[in-house]
Amino acid sequence: MGLLGGETPRETTIAWAFVVVQAALILAVLLLPAGDAWALSPAADTVATLLEWVGMLILVAGLVNLGRSLTALPTPVPHGELKVGGLYRLVRHPIYTGVMALVLGAGARSGNPWAALAAGGLVAWFAAKARWEEGRLRARYPGYDEYAAATPRFVPGWPFGADRT
Repeated sequence: MGLLGGETPRETTIAWAFVVVQAALILAVLLLPAGDAWALSPAADTVATLLEWVGMLILVAGLVNLGRSLTALPTPVPHGELKVGGLYRLVRHPIYTGVMALVLGAGARSGNPWAALAAGGLVAWFAAKARWEEGRLRARYPGYDEYAAATPRFVPGWPFGADRT
């Protein structure tokens, strides 16, 4: 048996690396000082602010929906179960979706190119993290492939649809 429910020490190290880099990128977006590289129009600022609020709501709802299966690491917990209801019937990773919306809105409003770059980097990081995590979910939950084939990763109705991989 592995360290946290079956994974090897190498997998645990990779899982923690995903979390540490993710935290650094989020902190960069939220804590870098505002810049003056651009100013959003009032309409764009409203959209970015709404994106932040919607992201926060999705994030909180995703956390609540995950319940006892919640973990900081991108590995399933031993006592967890595959969640396919609530927000998880719309997307496979609503917590990631919420955080991405939040930081994209904040990055756009920041006027700081480094904060915006960190927000974009976080989106790419979550794409890689989700793929890695899904390998572990497939191994843990026999129904995961069927769920993934019918449910998009981050955005409901995304033109590329659900993953078939």
